[in-house]
Parts: sequence; structure tokens; C-alpha cells
Amino acid sequence: MAVSLCLFEDFGYRKLLPLTYTRPVYHLRCGIGSLAEKIRQVYAPEQTFYHCRPGLAEILAVNLPGASINQISGETCLLINGRLLATPDLATTIPLQGEDCLYTSGDDLVAARISGDHIRKLAEKISSGPLSADLFAVDRTEETDLTLVDYPWKLVQHNGDQIGIDWGLFRYQAGLKGQVDEGVAMLGKDNVFIDDGARIKPGAVLDAEGGPIIISAGATIFPNAVIEGPVFIGPQSLIKFGAKIHEGTTIGEVCKVGGEVEESIIHSYSNKQHDGFLGHAYLGMWVNLGADTNNSDLKNNYGHVKVYVDGEMVDTGLMFVGLTMGDHSKSSINTMFNTGTVVGVSCNIYGGGFPPKFVPSFSWGGSQGMEEYHFDRAAETARAMMARRKVIFSSAEENLYREIFHQTASQRTMLKYSQGIDLP
Repeated sequence: MAVSLCLFEDFGYRKLLPLTYTRPVYHLRCGIGSLAEKIRQVYAPEQTFYHCRPGLAEILAVNLPGASINQISGETCLLINGRLLATPDLATTIPLQGEDCLYTSGDDLVAARISGDHIRKLAEKISSGPLSADLFAVDRTEETDLTLVDYPWKLVQHNGDQIGIDWGLFRYQAGLKGQVDEGVAMLGKDNVFIDDGARIKPGAVLDAEGGPIIISAGATIFPNAVIEGPVFIGPQSLIKFGAKIHEGTTIGEVCKVGGEVEESIIHSYSNKQHDGFLGHAYLGMWVNLGADTNNSDLKNNYGHVKVYVDGEMVDTGLMFVGLTMGDHSKSSINTMFNTGTVVGVSCNIYGGGFPPKFVPSFSWGGSQGMEEYHFDRAAETARAMMARRKVIFSSAEENLYREIFHQTASQRTMLKYSQGIDLP
């Protein structure tokens, strides 16, 4: 009997803001692929349904043409929480087929396998918003020790290990299909994959002794760049002259990256091509960091870093936490970000000193004060940046960003922009 797969969102998406303002949780990256790609790789389902918050349905339909969004049907379906970090043995822990069952991890719903009337009842509610266990009238429950990502820094924390896991999950094998110029130094060659159309220029160093290095199709590594695995470089991305890419770093497609990057995720279509340090950070799409932008990822007293999440300060329990920046945000030259800084969607940060540790979406300014970044101006900037990559800022994106602008209005008021008051 064929069993379909459904990736769903729960209320945990709120702790992953601002990254999840513009995408479902399962389109966040960790390791080689998105959370969705990893889950689908494990199960290889005949049909996949995608559940998301109502406000994301229009943009998801644009990004996944022909996909079944906020609907579910069939005889049996396995629903998987989109925050799940898939491992190769996931299908053994949560089999695709079997009796109706809920799988939990503490208070979180990890998965639900349902059939018959349970599917028909859920189909009536699935488009209303995030899913929770009380929507499933299933008697059987099993506890698991699987990992659900609950904060942005957890994606970064797991990224290096996930690159290693994904090397096997996506069935990579060592191989040099692309062009490797004379003068390239390579350590741990058995852990290196260079895809067709990629080029590694003279003087570059690939050190895969500590973990795999994957250079995707069309990517270019410029002279004297150093890459220390585990690292994933996405299609068509450029690693600039003399760059230092440390372990645990994922760079998505069509990015330009230079300077020093350590244990960070750069989603896609983003630029950090100049000197400056980025560490233990997650950058969304269409981000641009100006020359000599730096983020701190370690406090001078070596204490735990606290981060502002969904209205409260959260102790991460970690010594290293850097910048989280939402889609379409920018920094000017010489910008400095403090440990654990969170910058929302469509912000423009500039000026001397450290900006606030929490910058709401659609903000303009820096340490001397913040003001609202008018929606029309922000949309014009987004449209211009995307056009440089021959990508259209669609009406669906404009509708989504306008809604985010309205959703975050109270946050901008709370910060008392004119006085530049920071959070504790």
C-alpha cells in the first residue's frame, strides 16, 4: 500500500523567527540540504504534501510549482514535523508503514502516521494554521529521542555534524569531476567531491582531514582561498581570493563569500565577499554584508550568550553564538554586530558602534537610533537586488513582505527608535 508523506509546521516556528517569516521551517538549511530535502531523501515517497502557515501558501506555491499545499488525501499518510533533523536511520525509528501512531519528543509532536477517517478529518483543518497533537484522535503514542530544531543557533550548532551525516545520506562519493588547476593543495582527498563545472584555481587549499568538502556544480574557488571541512559550497557560488572558510560552514547557491567564515550557514543568493569575520551565524537569502562587517560570537567573559527570541531573552547555554539575519537585510561597511544579535527581514544597518542586539524587521539605522524602513523603499531595494541575479520579485513575495511589515509594526514601536534604546 502506497503511503504519502506530509511535511508540517507546528507552533515551534515562532522560535525560529526571523528566518521563518519568509519560509516554512522545513526550508531552513542544516548540513548539505534543507530539512525537507533530508527527510524526503530518507523516505523517497511517491507523493509529498506540504503544510504551512496560511500566510506562506502563496509564496510556497510559487517556489514549488505543482506541489500539493495545505491539503492531504489518500489511504495512509506519514506526517513529519518540518523541524526534524533527519538521520539515515529515521525510517527505522518512524516507519513509513504501520498502525496509526503519534510520535513525540517531550511536549513536541515529531510525526503522525494516520489513515482512513483520521486523514479525512485532518483534511478539514490542515489549512487553518500550525498543527499540534490535539488535532489527531490517535490512541497510540510512542516517545522518541529524535532532534527537533528549536532555535536558529541549533541549526548552526548541528551544521558540521550534519554535513558529515549528509555525505552518506545523499550518497556522495569522493571524486574530482570539475577542473582542479595545478597548484591546488588537497588534504584528505577521499573526503572531497568536486562536481561538474566547478573550478578550483591555483593556490587554493582544500583540507578535508576533519570532514568532507563538497564543491557543487558551477562553483568557483579563487586563488589562495582555504577551505577546512566539513564544508558545503552550493551551486554557482564564488569563494573569493584569500577567503578562509572554516569547518562547519554551509554556503548555499549563488553566493559570493570572502573574508573569514566559521561554523555558519549562508542560505542562498547572499553576499559576504569582503574581508570581515562571520562566525556561528545564520544569514537568510538576499543578504549583503558590506566590507569589513564583523560579528562577535564570543563574549569577553566567556559566558553563555543570550538571544532575543519571540519577545523574551533566552539563555542559549552556549559560549559561541553569532548573528542571525533575516532575508533581504543589509549592512554597510565597517558594521559591527554583538554576540547573539538578531536582525529581522528587510533591514538596513549602518554607522559606528554596535546596533541593538534585536533589530525588528523593516528597520533603518544603527547604534545612534533606528527608524522605520518604509515598505515601498524596502520593496524597491529587494526588486533591484534580485534583478541583478535575473530573478523577479514576484507579487507573491511582495504580498508576503507587506504582511511581515504589518506583523512587526509593534516591535518597531517597542524599540523606541528615536532614542535608540537597546534591550538588556
